[in-house]
Amino acid sequence: MKVLALSGGTGTPKLLEGFEGVIGQENISVVVNTSDNIWLNGLYIAPDIDSITYLFSRLLDVERGWGIKGDTFNSFEALKTYGAQDWFYIGDRDLATHLYRTHLLNKGYSLTSVTKYIASKLGVKASVLPMCNEHVEARVLTDHGDLHIQEYLVKHKLKPKVYGITFSGIDKAKAPQEVLKAIDESELVVIGPSNPINSIGSILMVPGIREKVVEKRRKGTPIIAVSPIIGGRPLKGPAHIFLSALGYEASSFGVAEVYADVVTAIIVDRVDEMEASRIRSKLGLTTYIEDIVMKDLEGKVKLAKRILDIAKELGGH
Repeated sequence: MKVLALSGGTGTPKLLEGFEGVIGQENISVVVNTSDNIWLNGLYIAPDIDSITYLFSRLLDVERGWGIKGDTFNSFEALKTYGAQDWFYIGDRDLATHLYRTHLLNKGYSLTSVTKYIASKLGVKASVLPMCNEHVEARVLTDHGDLHIQEYLVKHKLKPKVYGITFSGIDKAKAPQEVLKAIDESELVVIGPSNPINSIGSILMVPGIREKVVEKRRKGTPIIAVSPIIGGRPLKGPAHIFLSALGYEASSFGVAEVYADVVTAIIVDRVDEMEASRIRSKLGLTTYIEDIVMKDLEGKVKLAKRILDIAKELGGH
């Protein structure tokens, strides 16, 4: 089965490990959030793209969830001497990726083609696809002002009070043909347990992507979401904060509301059995209750297999 996943940089990569163990990289395509991308010290940083690429190339530091395992930070420390930003850590090997990406972008290559090239050089067989080639920025509206999402997450460590979130440049973004083709060719679309507002939400806001996914659902392709909220809290990140700021419940029910017009079904954790009942009764959405924490590789593979079984139950091939 050819699986397409919508992914941010956390949560979903664990599930992708599971799918890789079941169907292999060559049957996986991933549309990745780029609204977390940022220009720093003259370099174009694409954190979520890199996390997915490093995951499939066995380079990802899975303990931290970002960067390259075993990396050193000598260049970063040296840059600090010259007064460069000192809040966004970049390892030495990771720096090479950003340097070469920026070099290729400056030569006129698209982010999609650059990502494909870097992935191929790292031996990645999965298809890693930026949600768009245009620069889009998630901006968090806080009591500390309008912050780039990386400033909010990394520099301020989620401390400012959040009033909302916007996506600068999204109106000029376009769905790359490679993304539309991957959706067309998929037999199952999985919305991974990444932040439903900034990570997945930004992908679905790119003109053409949401419409294409909904079209696939209408034609019978299963669109299955996995909730990133368990017992009212995310395992990592500010999903509950962003949901609340935009008027949704910080719960799996709130996540289901966000996805209600897109998905065929949603999977919630066992601790959210009551939420599952509410989702079914109030939203009319098919809901499954599973263990979605994915503590180890066995858990990741188990959930991936269960999603494939659910897809077949829902009419997938």
